[in-house]
Amino acid sequence: MLLATRDAGQGSPVVLLHGLFGSARNLGFIARGLIDRHHVISMDMRNHGDSLHAPGMSYEAMAEDVAETMDSLGLSSAAVLGHSMGGKVAMRLALSAPERVTRLVVADIAPVSYPSHFGAFARAMMGVPAAASRSAADAQLAPDVPDPAIRSFLLHNFKPGVGWRVGLAEIVESLPRIESWGDETSSYAGPTLFVTGARSDYVQPEQHPRIRALFPAVRFVAIKDAGHWLHAEQPAAFNATVGPFLDAA
Repeated sequence: MLLATRDAGQGSPVVLLHGLFGSARNLGFIARGLIDRHHVISMDMRNHGDSLHAPGMSYEAMAEDVAETMDSLGLSSAAVLGHSMGGKVAMRLALSAPERVTRLVVADIAPVSYPSHFGAFARAMMGVPAAASRSAADAQLAPDVPDPAIRSFLLHNFKPGVGWRVGLAEIVESLPRIESWGDETSSYAGPTLFVTGARSDYVQPEQHPRIRALFPAVRFVAIKDAGHWLHAEQPAAFNATVGPFLDAA
């Protein structure tokens, strides 16, 4: 599948991949911090943003989407940065086609399976009528999504009178695959940076040996006063961390 993209800047290419229920627009601050030195391509993953809706959100399929989209843009390789679900897609691409990834940045996710964080959110979203106003949709989500910041993030995907822009049914069907990872025997030897939120529990110290086995050239950096959405909570610190790493390409 060819993905919808937003691109700007000139220089060595950097591909940005967002997380579940996000879009290329969510990565705008990262892109703006890089476009004076890099050609930045932000991609909408399948069932997100302006990309097509389709079943089958395995990480193999989504990594193939990224590779096919790179091909359509004439990019044989690029640095790849992914957050959360996008980080797993970036890892899968690096492990399956290392020649396509010059440098890898993984933001607050590990190559492991996770318990369901989004199942309740997705089921609540499916119950919101397309005709609902934004305030009514917010109120309907509140019992299952009590954090107003997360509700606001989810509601970026809702257009009153139209409904959810994401492929919600396809995402719900694929949640077990999105939250999983599987066994891995290959590795990626290229420069790798794992950036985590110091207040996030998505990447635990006991997972570092597994990460090092897959990505032997890895470095770890934790962003102070940041949780899972570290690039949104501490954008300046995030860009100050990933910018020099990508500039070294």
